[in-house]
Amino acid sequence: MANTKLSAPGGNPSDVERIKRESNYLRGTLAASMLEPISAGISDDDNRLMKFHGSYLQDDRDLRNERQKQKLEPAYQFMLRVRMPGGVAQPGQWLVMDELAQKYGNGTLKLTTRQTFQMHGILKWNMKKTIQSIHQSLLDTIAACGDVNRNVMCNPNPYQSDIHAEVYEWSKRLSNDLLPRTRAYHELWLDEEMVASTPEQDAYEPMYGPLYLPRKFKIGIAVPPSNDIDVFSQDLGFIAIVEDGKLAGFNVAIGGGMGMSHGDKETYPQVAKVIGYCKPDQIYDVAEKIITIQRDYGNRSQRKNARFKYTVDRLGLDNVKAELESRLGWSLETAKPYHFNDNGDRYGWVQGVGDKWHFTMFIQGGRIADYDGFQLMTGLREIAKVHTGDFRLTANQNLIVADVTPQKKEEITELLGRYGLIDVQQYSGLRRSSMACVALPTCGLAMAEAERYLPVLIDKIEGILDENGLRNEEITIRMTGCPNGCARHALSEIGFIGKAPGKYNMYLGAAFDGSRLSKMYRENIGEEEILRELGTLLPRYAKERESGEHFGDFVIRAGVIAATTDGTNFHD
Repeated sequence: MANTKLSAPGGNPSDVERIKRESNYLRGTLAASMLEPISAGISDDDNRLMKFHGSYLQDDRDLRNERQKQKLEPAYQFMLRVRMPGGVAQPGQWLVMDELAQKYGNGTLKLTTRQTFQMHGILKWNMKKTIQSIHQSLLDTIAACGDVNRNVMCNPNPYQSDIHAEVYEWSKRLSNDLLPRTRAYHELWLDEEMVASTPEQDAYEPMYGPLYLPRKFKIGIAVPPSNDIDVFSQDLGFIAIVEDGKLAGFNVAIGGGMGMSHGDKETYPQVAKVIGYCKPDQIYDVAEKIITIQRDYGNRSQRKNARFKYTVDRLGLDNVKAELESRLGWSLETAKPYHFNDNGDRYGWVQGVGDKWHFTMFIQGGRIADYDGFQLMTGLREIAKVHTGDFRLTANQNLIVADVTPQKKEEITELLGRYGLIDVQQYSGLRRSSMACVALPTCGLAMAEAERYLPVLIDKIEGILDENGLRNEEITIRMTGCPNGCARHALSEIGFIGKAPGKYNMYLGAAFDGSRLSKMYRENIGEEEILRELGTLLPRYAKERESGEHFGDFVIRAGVIAATTDGTNFHD
């Protein structure tokens, strides 16, 4: 029974709540909209519903002004995101995604910060064929976006692959069991016959209900000592506890999230807080009950304050924990000790258990494409043709060629070398620790460049690093084109949020292991100011740092920036 002391915020429901209520469980008028031949776009109501099916309507903003002058509609196209728990794909699935990107997309694949594939540039008339091809490869796009639980992340951890294999199975179960139950996706895209509706209001969605969640919901599972999935950025995080070489259970952390709005101090990034410990077979029960708490008490009036982090902060951590345990009918155990070393990836060849090998390669901005003199996409395609293990997409937009047998290692090493994919050390530690969202030209929310600009900026920062002996120093740097935080900027030691074309807010002071948020250091600055600031700070770091001290810790100890102890004082 719900806690009578708790309540949801008042106010009129947002327009998105109306759209969901009138959608007949996510169907809306999508079937007719996708067949309408006059426009490459769809209505705003249907675009809101498309998110639940794994897609957004976008347009090429590079072409927007020119098309407007020609009195043409925007260059509409769809972004399509795959649901792929734990980021694991088979070689055959990789080849399908590669083929679809060439046939229907813009010729590239984006490896996202939530360990999945994203395709851009798909025209409306090709969406159904694309989704059906993905389905035939045993992947899907259900709930990859929308006000539901999104792609469940887990640690790729190839050097602990026995534990990872078990954790991965839990991530798959969570992803599957927390899916929406409506058959709208199957009817619209897979030609399943539509069934008659039922009079019981919640019959289609016993957990979500007809209005689903107030906002998106994210779950991640981390295996210490690596926090590469940024478990504290998740609405619900599970931290694996390993005892005597076996998975004993999970610490439970709630209330993380990276998004905010410029100029609105009522919005802020937040880190999840550990509230207890559960056994592995209790993980689904915990997740389901947490989701129902957000369903019942989340803000359905103001979407910018609708994420679970705001629900937790408004109701109080202890009250949410008490409500969770009331709904569970049992209490969480006391959290167990754990330790994270970093939130990055380990590059190059690593030997795991069972004589299997794993190769982690750096993918700049997560963009799989062929470039002049660098055939990244072609090289990976050739590897996929001979690989007998799997591919693992990391939460840092990188790629692991995993479970390589000793017999295949030589062949794959030769292909890595032939296509220039093997020399990870050619990149600076800063570049290897970088991450950027898509931003322009396709993201409608972007205020500034990110993926296309961050490599250019790093080129110039590397000169400062080289002058100060810091080239191989791992310093996390992340850039997003808007405050939504897709690249988790607030958990990077150097972070940038787009404010306007060529202008960024600069943040410093996050923890290297992803446990502490950053704080704004300079507002609305361009490249010249960025390089001037780092031209001062990085030499200081090189000279004044203590043994083993990371850059984010140094700027706090040196008094450059105050520590953010909680998201609620992020703006102080």
